[in-house]
Amino acid sequence: MKNVRVRFAPSPTGALHIGGVRTALYNYLFARQMGGKFILRIEDTDSQRFVPGAEDYIIKSLEWCGITIDEGVSVGGPHAPYRQSERREIYLKYALQLVTDGWAYYAFDTPEELDAIRKEQETAGKTFSYNYTIRQNLSTSLKLSPEEVQTRIDRGDQWVIRFKMPENTIIKMNDLVRGEVNVNSSTLDDKVLYKSADALPTYHLANIVDDKLMEISHVIRGEEWLPSLPLHFMLYKAFGWSEVQPQFAHLPLLLKPEGNGKLSKRDGDKLGFPVFPLEWTPQDGTTSRGYKEDGYLPQAFLNMLALLGWNPGDDKEIMSIDEMISLFSIDKVSKAGARFSPQKALWFNEQYLRALPNEELAQLLDSQLKTIQITAPKEKVAAVVELVRARAVLIPDLLTLAKFYFVAPTQYDEKVVQKFWKNENPTHLKNITLMLTQIDDFTALVLDKALHDWIQERELPMGQVMNTLRLSIVGASGGASLPEILEIIGKEDALQRMNNIQTVLKTI
Repeated sequence: MKNVRVRFAPSPTGALHIGGVRTALYNYLFARQMGGKFILRIEDTDSQRFVPGAEDYIIKSLEWCGITIDEGVSVGGPHAPYRQSERREIYLKYALQLVTDGWAYYAFDTPEELDAIRKEQETAGKTFSYNYTIRQNLSTSLKLSPEEVQTRIDRGDQWVIRFKMPENTIIKMNDLVRGEVNVNSSTLDDKVLYKSADALPTYHLANIVDDKLMEISHVIRGEEWLPSLPLHFMLYKAFGWSEVQPQFAHLPLLLKPEGNGKLSKRDGDKLGFPVFPLEWTPQDGTTSRGYKEDGYLPQAFLNMLALLGWNPGDDKEIMSIDEMISLFSIDKVSKAGARFSPQKALWFNEQYLRALPNEELAQLLDSQLKTIQITAPKEKVAAVVELVRARAVLIPDLLTLAKFYFVAPTQYDEKVVQKFWKNENPTHLKNITLMLTQIDDFTALVLDKALHDWIQERELPMGQVMNTLRLSIVGASGGASLPEILEIIGKEDALQRMNNIQTVLKTI
């Protein structure tokens, strides 16, 4: 096999959808497994759809995911530039070569002329297609004399170069995911390859030329590009590049969690999950959620995406990036669309979060505490993480579960108050407070015995008293073992909290 070189070639038209991240990931896994190169190319030939900040967003998204760029925008390389708008002088030569060789032609049709023909076709009950049935009768270099063509070009008439799709030819193609694909050329139209209006190529020409010049060996891209495959095959043939053309693989769509269709931002907004790797704020000021900001670990995010359309052939689900690289193969990519599950995404993150060493979790919690201006001893943060880690699903859950260890409650869960702050329970809490002031060894083991002995000696209801104490310490009914909580927050803080609740709830 020739040197493996793959490219991820997004257009900077907005935020990078997770479907695009999956495409980048599959390219990256394949390149790493084959000892090849992963290239980032920005395809910005559509100037009307260009969105400021989108290119930088794409690069930062790949960085967060840990997908390393070997060549391309932001890192450079032997085939620079990797931004198509900076390569515009390259493409006209190739478009003109196709015209010279009879594979393409100039078309001078105006939008108004084409609209009129389209309406005529629709009136006759036909579907308009710019193909072999009408091109000979339009203002093209197929009909006009060479002299008139040159005259029109010289006087500044706008023109495009269209590919001259052969008539009634079976185009035989092979796709690494879908197998053999055959298409009759008569069903295809003559696509525009180059436009004089902006002196830029269309996607089709720029894509093929750049893949050839950058020595791309495999094109791994989304299913939405499958209809373009016949034209791309024919372009390689027209240029005489069939022997060096890349192998193609078209990945299945990411489907919405419910119903039919492709996963969209609207689905995320409706069901409450992100569809972008990072938070995205376009020029209109609206903000879309990102997996990073929602509290997902990048390795969990990648693992989840990898299995949307591919599996290693067994039931294995949790895989490191190195394991994915070693197991990945194109022939195990599914043809059918992969349904996205927000619940499964959460599950993956939960597994990865729980598997992190305690010191890494402690660092995550410490970073979150700093966002609310809390600085705590490392030993305390580590002890708290040990108690809360089993219930965390997303990174922000660490702070939610741990906050009361560092900040005394000032409000109390109303339902818990109604259930336990009644009868003699407030008085029992006051007496427990006095008892605990006498304990010097404020450790969980000592506190557990002291509390149970005190309650049992007075034949009080254990659940009622302990939950009232928990309410005063936590502000709610959750949390770890109460003696462990008391040991971590310390005697002074614990006693202060037990006194505070009496004041806040105005009970003697």
